Amino acid sequence: MTDRERARPWVIDPTTPSVARMYDYYLGGKDNFAADREAAEKIMKLVPNAREIALANRAFLRRAVRAMVESGIDQFLDIGTGLPTQENVHQVAQRVNPDARVVYVDNDPIVLAHARALLADNRRTVVISADMRDPEGILRHEAVRAHLDFDRPVGVLLLAILHFVVDDAECARIVATLRRAVAPGSTLAISHVTSGDLTEEEVRQGRDVYTATPAGGIVPRTHAQVRSNFEGFDLLPPGVVPVEDWRPEPEAVVLPRRGGIGIVGAVGVLR
Repeated sequence: MTDRERARPWVIDPTTPSVARMYDYYLGGKDNFAADREAAEKIMKLVPNAREIALANRAFLRRAVRAMVESGIDQFLDIGTGLPTQENVHQVAQRVNPDARVVYVDNDPIVLAHARALLADNRRTVVISADMRDPEGILRHEAVRAHLDFDRPVGVLLLAILHFVVDDAECARIVATLRRAVAPGSTLAISHVTSGDLTEEEVRQGRDVYTATPAGGIVPRTHAQVRSNFEGFDLLPPGVVPVEDWRPEPEAVVLPRRGGIGIVGAVGVLR
């Protein structure tokens, strides 16, 4: 089975771990099954700071979205949304600008069900079923075209999602397709895991856990590889850095500098 075949929408299977439900478990949520918890525990044995990484990533989302909307961005495309939790993109953005529009994109049926229920009364926020590996399909989607105006700047979010695209060329293609579709002044936020101090064997073991999910695998990338996704963008200070160092707030999660893996992030503005 190819990555693309794995990425097609699937029915809820409680016996197969899901990336979104594993992430929910890392965050302390309850929308997960035994298979998700078992897989997540395997990762946490390899990466003792996995929970802190998930929390730091959510905090980065809040700060990045707030920076975008304060700069004038009033429409957002969040690809790989994950299960709803507190301080989602629409909540952060609409707190600053109540007119901000958000499109959430995911293909996990539990994510879609929860998100649609949560957002039933929010007319400025929609949820669609689509996959990041088909960015053309996302951009052509009727609901996306109706909700977002691509002649004006859009804030695109690819948070903790590109590392599930194991092929570097495909990863570059996804980002390039999105870049070509948005207007100058658009913003792009990316967060991505790095290998940190893990050995090659530990990385392989972690990849094996995620290979059992519909996502099909995971690959850490270097700072330089993450930076390459921002071709054509001007990076906002402080550039590509560990997410906890991106414009930190006093309550920011502090991740160990050694051990396990890390996660880096950045926000860029399209020239």
